[in-house]
Amino acid sequence: MSGLRVIKPGPLSLLQDAGRFGWQHLGVSPAGPMDPLAMAWANRLLGNPFGCPVLEIALGGVELEAENTLWVALAGADMPLDVDGEPRRNWSRFRLEAGQRLQVGFARSGQRTYLAMADGIRAEPVLGSVACQLREGLGGLGGEGAKLAEGDLLQGGAADFPRGASVPWPWQPDYKAAQLMRVLLGGDAASFAEEEARAFFEQPWQLSPQSDRMGTRLQGAPILAPQRQWSQGVVSGAIQVPPDGQPIVLMADRQTMGGYPILGWVHPLDLGRLAQCAANQVLRFTPMSLEDAQEELREFYRFFGR
Repeated sequence: MSGLRVIKPGPLSLLQDAGRFGWQHLGVSPAGPMDPLAMAWANRLLGNPFGCPVLEIALGGVELEAENTLWVALAGADMPLDVDGEPRRNWSRFRLEAGQRLQVGFARSGQRTYLAMADGIRAEPVLGSVACQLREGLGGLGGEGAKLAEGDLLQGGAADFPRGASVPWPWQPDYKAAQLMRVLLGGDAASFAEEEARAFFEQPWQLSPQSDRMGTRLQGAPILAPQRQWSQGVVSGAIQVPPDGQPIVLMADRQTMGGYPILGWVHPLDLGRLAQCAANQVLRFTPMSLEDAQEELREFYRFFGR
């Protein structure tokens, strides 16, 4: 068994796996990674199955000490990485010797990076998952929904590799680029006035600082939503339009029911890019077909072996 001792936990570092599914009828959020693509690459670099538990590091500021020789992989936001002062590359796997310290600096672009260990980080599942959900007190290292703390021990497998490896640069997302999010129209879209739905796609939106793992809030010229008198089940990526006309995109820690009208859903893979956007970043949205989204998701899951 390999281990990383937590010296500095950072502002918000959470254990996540593919998510907690099968409990939404009881109001339990699925949680899981905010950026599934970055998480999938971190696991792939170590030969882990899709959805193996990883550490989701928000913003950075983490320091970990290896208790024995082990391999780690990191993928996601552009955070400076070094081992005992020697720089390491992001989107890569590398070896840590016993006693060496891995420092993860604060993000220069993007918001979250993912640290994987061989065979996944060990923790006892709660309702079938180790995904940490702070609001509901589920998952994490101790099973009670707590974020990483100083002194915690991250345990993983002891696999060995002949050399390091990196994700080819064309496959690494550019979090600094202007972000265009693709949308699948549906839900209550037909009930929106044509000019209101068109306004959503024609104008730029700013990412509100009041965004978190539960939902991403957009700021712009308000759009008028139709009235709806009932609540219904919701999924990640749903674009809700509340009475103030400022849309909310539901994210990993979303609620399971909602009463606001839904204009559509952000493409599941674009949600990861959305989760990497900083406050006040300008965003635009464009419609896409269900068939194109399904084909892209099939390709994604085939590649990562889900």
